[in-house]
Amino acid sequence: MNRFRNMTLILALLLITAGVLFGIRRIEYRLDREINEQKLRFTGAVNDAPPAVVFTTVALGSFRGLLADILWLRSEMLKGKKNYFEMVQLARWITDLQPNYSGGTAYLAWNLAYNISVTSSDYEDRWYWVNEGIQLIRDKAMLYNPDDPLLFRELSWIYLHKLGNLMDDANLYYKNQMAIQMTNILGSTTPDWELLASAPESKEAFLKKYPENSPFWEAVKKAGYNNYDELFIAFRTPVKAALPEQLRLYLPQAEFAALDAFFRAELLRNKLKLDPKKMVEIDRKYGKMDWRVPESQAIYWATLGVEKSSAGGRTPDINCVRIVSNSLQAAFRSGRILMLGEDGRSIQSVPNLNLADSAYAAFEVGEAEYGGSGAGNSFRSAKINYLKDAIPLIYINGNITKAQEFFDRLVKIDGPQKRNNLDEFVMVEFAEDVRDADVEKASSVISGLIQRAIINLLYGNRDAAVANERLARYIHGSYVQRNKDVKRNVLPPYNRIKQGIIDNSRRNLPPALVSILEAEIGAEKADAAEKFIPKETTAM
Repeated sequence: MNRFRNMTLILALLLITAGVLFGIRRIEYRLDREINEQKLRFTGAVNDAPPAVVFTTVALGSFRGLLADILWLRSEMLKGKKNYFEMVQLARWITDLQPNYSGGTAYLAWNLAYNISVTSSDYEDRWYWVNEGIQLIRDKAMLYNPDDPLLFRELSWIYLHKLGNLMDDANLYYKNQMAIQMTNILGSTTPDWELLASAPESKEAFLKKYPENSPFWEAVKKAGYNNYDELFIAFRTPVKAALPEQLRLYLPQAEFAALDAFFRAELLRNKLKLDPKKMVEIDRKYGKMDWRVPESQAIYWATLGVEKSSAGGRTPDINCVRIVSNSLQAAFRSGRILMLGEDGRSIQSVPNLNLADSAYAAFEVGEAEYGGSGAGNSFRSAKINYLKDAIPLIYINGNITKAQEFFDRLVKIDGPQKRNNLDEFVMVEFAEDVRDADVEKASSVISGLIQRAIINLLYGNRDAAVANERLARYIHGSYVQRNKDVKRNVLPPYNRIKQGIIDNSRRNLPPALVSILEAEIGAEKADAAEKFIPKETTAM
């Protein structure tokens, strides 16, 4: 009897053990699947990581996760105490300990750029925190996960939404700082991008092109620089990067220009992780961009995200596709800088008409890629709204043919509009713009009207020029009055906007047209001001 009881007990224990082992195996299987999906398992050396990171990930082994958890808890505790500066270092350590956990890094970066930045009232401090968030993704996480579309999506969103949007009172300061940073690296607002893209792609490639015993280095040494590092340090040391002027005495002009282009391309790659070749490729695909604005860099990173996610014939990441189309629309609307304010807190942007067709095409691509689904319908709706937004801007900027083309597309896609022809449609949209415009749209409309006035002056149509300027002044005055208490919606004074556009026209028009413009402005001041514009204002 005892023997039977013992056998029964043993059998029961074996069955319980088997059940427990089966349950453990089931749980282990689910955990493995979650780990693989979230990329939480360390499977080898991290690509291109610093030695300290490689040592940490190998030496600590499985304990890395435990230490990372402790740092996460510490980070949240510091956040509650508003002790933010230590959180930056903790975010970097967590990224080093869990280099393949892109979701964690994306959260930490978002926390820095959004939650922490707005706790400061000083715009310079806010810019610091936003930059910390950008650098955590761009300079660290992407080093470890160069093909993860999540990181490209999150980085492009920060550029589009945090820097490009108007929700943050410091948005104009961010835009100024971005533009100044790019100008200091490029040395010009209109660099030769083809020359930058054709420069050697790395220090190693440059030294291979110019070996140590070449006449190039002999000339450089005569100028007082003994090696590559000394020369590069001298180039990047000034706030606005530039080659030492004494090099011109020893290098032919072509070699001086090529050296300047290489160092600027290298600084772009090192500091902002932007590849000039890719930037030129994007320009050719979408249209010439102003790379000083956040929307352009949002397009850059989202485009890389689309490419990474669609590798191997996969469906591209829909969020990256959306950011590309939305960024193109935003860049079309106000993606070209006309003038930066001297105070560093104002900026004058105008539409980038080069992107009109590519923005429309991006919505069409999204609709075709995800057609038949809710996502496809959202792209179609966005395309219709884009046309309604774009037609007036194109119209007032003088391209009536393109505006008519877009209006015909709108009627074909969306059916008859509130008005049956282009002119009536534009007037209705203008009325709505005057009532509801945000600062970017208001600036775009005003700048377009002034530009159109200049075009009319060049063709001798003073009445049309004055009419355009009157409308521009009316929109500016109405907007300023409605938004006088809203800090984030601040337009520069009308005369500053106007003068910036006139100065830009002087720089970009052929000399013959500049002479006509100067004569027309003089004539306008002399005899048209009293006829068309109140005496206290100045005519074109």
